[in-house]
Amino acid sequence: MTDPNTPQPEQPAQPGYPSAQPAYPPAQPGYQQPYAPQYAPGDYPGKTLGIVGLVFVFVFWIVGIILSHIAYSQSKAAGFQNTPAKVGIIVGWILFGLGVLTTILFFAIFIPLGIIAWNSGELTVIPTP
Repeated sequence: MTDPNTPQPEQPAQPGYPSAQPAYPPAQPGYQQPYAPQYAPGDYPGKTLGIVGLVFVFVFWIVGIILSHIAYSQSKAAGFQNTPAKVGIIVGWILFGLGVLTTILFFAIFIPLGIIAWNSGELTVIPTP
């Protein structure tokens, strides 16, 4: 057996050929991860859509809620916080709840009042001359 610590003699170069050095450094094993996309300061995915969703909540609340949810999920997937989208979601669901409550109260108050007026004779279909 040979001792691994002893230096090995170098092989002599072939006559007529210079010793060949590799032209490029050896390739590193493995796969390098691609760079993450760089965003401008103050800009992140879903920011504009979150603002649009927040505005739409006050005009068409169902569209605003949907847009805000989409914007929030885009920002969350990219690792950013999207405050306008979060506010749009919260305000949208609050307005939805108020709409449902208003509808229930409308039918709970005005339908019984209509029935009472109809039964008392104060409400007629054809006015008498």
